[in-house]
Amino acid sequence: MTVIGFLHTADVHVPVFHDLRAELAPGWADLHVVDPSLLADAQAAGVTAELAARVDARLHELADRGADLIVCTCSSLGEYAETRTADLGVPVLRVDRPMAEAAVAAGSRIAVLATVDSTLAPTAALLRAAAERAGRVVTLIETPVPGAWSLFEKGDLHGYAVQVADQARVVAPRADVIVLAQASLSPAAAMLADLPIPVLTSPRTAVARAIATL
Repeated sequence: MTVIGFLHTADVHVPVFHDLRAELAPGWADLHVVDPSLLADAQAAGVTAELAARVDARLHELADRGADLIVCTCSSLGEYAETRTADLGVPVLRVDRPMAEAAVAAGSRIAVLATVDSTLAPTAALLRAAAERAGRVVTLIETPVPGAWSLFEKGDLHGYAVQVADQARVVAPRADVIVLAQASLSPAAAMLADLPIPVLTSPRTAVARAIATL
């Protein structure tokens, strides 16, 4: 049986990605490792050598348990996680890569929303790299959502999504496409269905890419 492994930094992501795997690949299985401390430390000091070693350990845990491919669902860690493919012997996919490629194809003015500061820089770098590969010129509108992350940490997921959606509406008139840079922002997309521009999220496209890769 084909197995997709997921490395998360919040428990809330487990059912989301399990359900997507079950929907898109019902005959497969999924494994999950959750370690909130990885994101907390990335927020505090970036991906240090010590943090990289801990990410490696979690990735190896998933590989040792039988994962045929691993999706890193944390946008702050995904850039590093993808570099571990050769060492692990199984592919590692950062959750936001397929979304970034779709964003570049959708328009030149890309609004990037994030509630965690450590996410903006790696997501922006990913978008610029995707644009370069596609031969496109893009303008990134980096849009932090101040104060929203504290709502997520308190478990107020509805309030969190509302705050993200409100910020998206503010920036929408200046953008061709909106990127919700973290998997945790995905519920806000349903609140933005009336916008005349695409609102892109990472979970579904990442699982679809993982399945296509395998």
